[in-house]
Order: sequence, then C-alpha cells, then structure tokens
Amino acid sequence: MVDRRVDGLPLEHVLGWAEFYGLRIEVDPGVFVPRRRTELMVHVAGELTNQSAVVVDLCCGTGAIGAAVAAIIGAVELHAVDIAPVACAGARRNVAPAGGRVYVGDLYAPLPRPLRGRVDLLVVNAPYVPTEELRLLPREARLHEARVALDGGRDGLDIQRRVVADAPMWLAPGGHVLIEASRRQSQATTGMLRRAGMSAVPRRSAELESTVVVGSHRPLGVPATART
Repeated sequence: MVDRRVDGLPLEHVLGWAEFYGLRIEVDPGVFVPRRRTELMVHVAGELTNQSAVVVDLCCGTGAIGAAVAAIIGAVELHAVDIAPVACAGARRNVAPAGGRVYVGDLYAPLPRPLRGRVDLLVVNAPYVPTEELRLLPREARLHEARVALDGGRDGLDIQRRVVADAPMWLAPGGHVLIEASRRQSQATTGMLRRAGMSAVPRRSAELESTVVVGSHRPLGVPATART
C-alpha cells in the first residue's frame, strides 16, 4: 500500500474508502474521490430538506452526497445517477443503507418518469473544471480520476447548463437544486438558475473554500418578481 501511494495513487484509492461528512464512503479505482469542500452541500441540504423528501444525486460519482444527506435527514426517497458504470457500481454500495437506487446514464435520462415534478432536492456536483485548466489539477486527479468526472468544457459550465435547463421539469414546487461551483463561476451559475425561472443565491464557506449555488423552484402561482 505504501508503494502504491509513493507511485502517486490517491490515498483514497489505496485504502478503498474516503471519509465524507462522518461516513466511510467506498471509492473504487478510477472513480472521483469525494472532496471535503463538498460537505458544504450536505450542510445546506440539511437546512432545506425534511424526512420523506425525494432526493436526487445527479452526477453522483461514489454517491457520497446522497448517502450523507440521507444519513443526516433520515428517511428519504433517494435516487442517484452517473454516466460511468464503474462509479455507479460503488454508489450502489454506498447508498444501500439508505435504500437508495442508482441509475447509469446521462443526467436525467435514466430517471423514472414518475419522478418528474416530484423532486424536493436535487444535489449536483457536476464536472466544472474548464478543459484548459485540467493540466493544472493535482497529479492524483489528472492521472487517476476519470476525465469525464472533471472536465466541464470550455468555461467549466457545460454540464451545469444542461442540468439547469431541465431542472424545473423535475423539481417539485418549492423544491431546491444545489450546484457546487468555483467562487468565480458562482455568478454565472446563479444567473443560469434565475433565467430558468428560479430564485438563486450562492452559499459560501471560507473554512471549506467551497461555494454552492442554491436554486429554488417557486411554487405555482408565485410571480417571477418574487425571485431573489
């Protein structure tokens, strides 16, 4: 194990697990390692979500966010999606204690259609590193995590745009979407959500060096002028 770490393999891949929000999350080789900064998303989710809520973890990777949200809230209806089969295999193990279901596919495509208009909380840690900046990532990420889990396109926002475009279709009235972004991207992400008809506000943690943009799907009958 020491030799593998010296060779540059991420510690979490050497051990086979990562600590995230107090949970031991299994991490298979090549799968995106959950970052501590993403714990801000779980904290915000805990403020917004109640038991029995329908929660969707989009671009779930290991399923760490969904598993942590379920752990702090209790009984939720948890669904998780990722485009990478290897990530989904591990996510199934991680969300199993919460009774979560995992689907392989591109964003919303594999989700059951009856979920449309019923999702209370959509948590999204989509790839948001601009393509030209991938070379600046730590060696562990560049060499040992799948590019599809890192590359957000020219400005880092390609996947977020697709997420936001269809979010109103899936969110319940009053539901929320949480999107992790870099601090410099947060204004653009906030604007996307507002143009999609949602209120939106960035939440930041200096301690975690993290930014999460919170979008809220206004209930039916609430005018657009009520957006924040």
